[in-house]
Amino acid sequence: MGKERIWNPEMECMDPEERRKLQGKRLRETVEHEYANVAYYRERMDAKGVKPEDIETIDDIVKLPFMEKTDLRDTFPFGLFAVPNDEIVRIQGSSGTTGKPIVSGYTKEDVDIWTEMVSRALAGAGADKDDVIQVCYGYGLFTGGLGAHQGATNVGAMVIPMSSGNTQRQLMMMQELGTTILCCTPSYAAYLGESIREAGLVPGKDLKLRAGIFGAEPWTEEMRKHIEETLGIDARDIYGLTEIAGPGVAFECGQKNGSHINEDHVIAEIIDPVTGKQLPYGTPGELVFTTLTKKGMPMLRYRTHDICTLYNDKCACGRTTVRMGRITGRTDDMIVVRGVNVFPSQIETVLVRTPGASPNYLLVVDRVNNSDTLEVKVEMTGEVFTSTDSLGEMQRLQKYITDQIKSVVGIKVKTTIVPPKTLPRSEGKAKRVVDNRKL
Repeated sequence: MGKERIWNPEMECMDPEERRKLQGKRLRETVEHEYANVAYYRERMDAKGVKPEDIETIDDIVKLPFMEKTDLRDTFPFGLFAVPNDEIVRIQGSSGTTGKPIVSGYTKEDVDIWTEMVSRALAGAGADKDDVIQVCYGYGLFTGGLGAHQGATNVGAMVIPMSSGNTQRQLMMMQELGTTILCCTPSYAAYLGESIREAGLVPGKDLKLRAGIFGAEPWTEEMRKHIEETLGIDARDIYGLTEIAGPGVAFECGQKNGSHINEDHVIAEIIDPVTGKQLPYGTPGELVFTTLTKKGMPMLRYRTHDICTLYNDKCACGRTTVRMGRITGRTDDMIVVRGVNVFPSQIETVLVRTPGASPNYLLVVDRVNNSDTLEVKVEMTGEVFTSTDSLGEMQRLQKYITDQIKSVVGIKVKTTIVPPKTLPRSEGKAKRVVDNRKL
């Protein structure tokens, strides 16, 4: 138990040139399928003067028009389905923050492929039939719960479908059933770490946790170290999105030097978010995905708005797939304060490195007298709060955080230190920004 392995060596370790040929073949088939069955995208291709026969190799992908989340909302609910509704066996989706929800339709084959991709991620963390996997992602339309569940079942593990919430019960089941692998968001993993300490449980003694597969929101290397220390585990990243499949689109191996993309099923590109021009490996930009094997609702050049970098150098784990670096922010989550681009992950990096500060925080953006303001509300850790009775010590911590954020972000912020558990906890995706300028 716990030995990392490659689930599908034939595909994960395929010669890169052979994979490119496979991708080119599958791309042509997908474009033909989409053009023939989705009027909305056919009109987009026609408007750009592109026909399916123009797509001969993977390099021709740049000829295709982009797709956006607005396309899913404009065609809600069935406008992008490429097969009849009676071939759709699953609907997944997300509510988003504004406007109509988005949904994605899956055929049985689509679900099987998605399961295969999650299985690769779990096997990469050593999951097998001897493991007990506790899934704390939300179940329902959100892809996290069911995605992790079906992958865990496929590798033969015992699955505890806890979903999110009810933390005390989570800990009880974790302890009594001997959970070895945890699947949830990184922010909830950090919250569980706090709760474990408060309950007096000792990782490695009272708990059998050894690994965690965390995704659904960006997180930093500092957050990884914090989670690994508090939970006593090996923390791995997993990436996915409803529009493409769900968790399992990419995953970390033991090298932790980027997430391996399941390139036999998706193609990843990095583009300049302003011009849309494709960028070379090693250059940061906006992540774009194209599905190669999805039949129910294929996505061609879907703009994720996630910012990261792609790498194609050889990985020591033996896999030959392209890797994506950590998500450093989102083009639509970035906040601009007094002309400066600010990402929540930058603030998180500072806080996780700061003794006495917890990783739970909230950014409040406002406009006072026609000038933007940014307040960073930071919780103290319980240990520091109970031991700090001096106003001077509190002020020193506050000034330290303010200075560190300015050195990283480049602007001065207002730092507000609040007691432990003052800020709302998230059991799903953490909400880090409140922008009152938009209200």
